[in-house]
This record gives sequence, structure tokens and C-alpha cells, in this order.
Amino acid sequence: MRVKYIVLFALLAGYACKKVIQVDLKNAASQIVIEGEVTNHTQTYQVKITKTVDFSADNTFPPVSGATVRVTDSSTGHTTSYTESSPGVYTTTQFTGVPKHIYNLLVIAEGKEYRATSVMPLPVPLDSVTFARNTDLSNKQSINAIVNFQDPPGLGNYYQFTEYRNGRLLPNIFVFEDRLSDGRYIRQPLFNDSSYLQRGDTMLLKMYCIDKPVFDYFNTLIAVTGSSNFQSATPANPISNISNGALGYFSAHTVSEKELIVY
Repeated sequence: MRVKYIVLFALLAGYACKKVIQVDLKNAASQIVIEGEVTNHTQTYQVKITKTVDFSADNTFPPVSGATVRVTDSSTGHTTSYTESSPGVYTTTQFTGVPKHIYNLLVIAEGKEYRATSVMPLPVPLDSVTFARNTDLSNKQSINAIVNFQDPPGLGNYYQFTEYRNGRLLPNIFVFEDRLSDGRYIRQPLFNDSSYLQRGDTMLLKMYCIDKPVFDYFNTLIAVTGSSNFQSATPANPISNISNGALGYFSAHTVSEKELIVY
């Protein structure tokens, strides 16, 4: 199948750019997609297991039921088994993640074994969220959030940001690394490509401290698709930290968040 254009959105180390390319998209064999996380907050943890569909198919991704899902804190040796709470969704409330601990994911699905490892970084607090107004060439105004925080000294800090507008998750992916800004105070705009904030909206902004393999996954996901809704066949797959050819990611990360009214 031939698709004329894909618009790629990238936010890398403090700047955004757009690029239009021409690609060929062909049907591909279905693959397992595993998405899971562990945080430093007490919450219900979820591992979602689905399968990809052809690019030309509807965006209905078949859930994978009957899997075995376990997460082991290798720093303590404690293993937690997840329960399938709905088709393809496996959950637990039996533990809370700890910074600097190493977490190992094991999934056994459809006769195959998949593994992933993620190290939870030390937390970095989100100091504040401010807003900037921009006007494009057509005189259309937009509001974008600016995240403000102190990057600790020492290279190797990686961040991911998610925005919720009036309770709805916005689809844009934002990641940042401190390669060019180590130890500095960061004021990073989050430019939305299509979903703009409005004055009076309620915004919840979450900042995750992630490890490098998870950063690499989302960084390459941005380059491939420009969105967070990747589950169909594409010219190249993002770099997953899950073994045995699975797509997706497993992330052990800390969370800092702010909720405020857009002004």
C-alpha cells in the first residue's frame, strides 16, 4: 500500500521541527505489542498486550488474553504476578516502585516469552508550568505549556511529558534529554502540533524521569509516526526495550505533576 505523505513531529533537546517525507507502507505480519509501567506512586499498575494490524485496517487492535505477566524487583528479589482485569489488560496494586531499583518484566503469551528491564531514575521535581502564546503566519494564536525544572548535574537524565486537557490525554509525545543542558535550569516549551490549549482549560501536566532505553523508544516513535498511537505496520519500528521481537515498551519511572488553569 502506498501512502503519499506522513508529517513527522519531533521535539529534541529544546526545539521542534516538521518534515514531510514520502514512504511506502506495506502489509506486515501481526506482532505482539506490550506496554507497561512501574512508577514511584501507589497506584494500579497495568501491562497491556495487543497485536498489530495492517496499516490499511481499522484501528482496532486485538487484545491478547491468557498471558502470564510478572514483574520482579531485582533489587529486592520480590516478584508480583499480574491478573487479567479485562481482555489484554493485566493489573496489580501489590507494590510501589522505588527509585534506583531495577525492574524486570516477564510476559509469556501465545507460546512465546518476552522480557524487558527498566531502571527507575531518581526523581526530579517539576517546579512549575507556565504558558506562552504564539501567532502563526495565518494570524492564528495558540497557547503552549512551558515546563520549568532544575536538571541535576551529570549527563544521562531523560524526561517525558504528558498533557491532559480537561481530563483528556493529548496525543503528542514530548521527550527531552540533558545532553546539551546538563545541570541547567530548564524552561522547555511543549509545542502541540494540532491540539491547542484554550484560556480557562484545566491542564494536568505530568513529568516522568525515564531511563535511556525508554527515551530511545519514544524518541524513535516520534521520528516514525509523530504520535503516541503506534500500533500499525510502518516503514520502521521504534527501538523497543522488550525482547523477542515484541513492539512497545516497559518503563520504570518517577512522576511529578502539576494541575492548573490555563491562563
